[in-house]
Amino acid sequence: MGGTLEDHLHKPPAVAEFLGTTEGSLAQMRYRGQGPRFIKLGPKAVRYRESDLTAWLDQQTRQQTGAA
Repeated sequence: MGGTLEDHLHKPPAVAEFLGTTEGSLAQMRYRGQGPRFIKLGPKAVRYRESDLTAWLDQQTRQQTGAA
């Protein structure tokens, strides 16, 4: 589990832009446990591993919109 030393850490503004959402929406995703895994470095320091973003995006991939 987790990343490697080569994994880049990304700040929330860059992740929000990449995902096409807002920082506020990203914060709500963290609060609800619905978004990509993240690292809490301090009270206000959050980072995202590139590998965790890729894994989360892979989990969001669907082939249809209806129930399976």
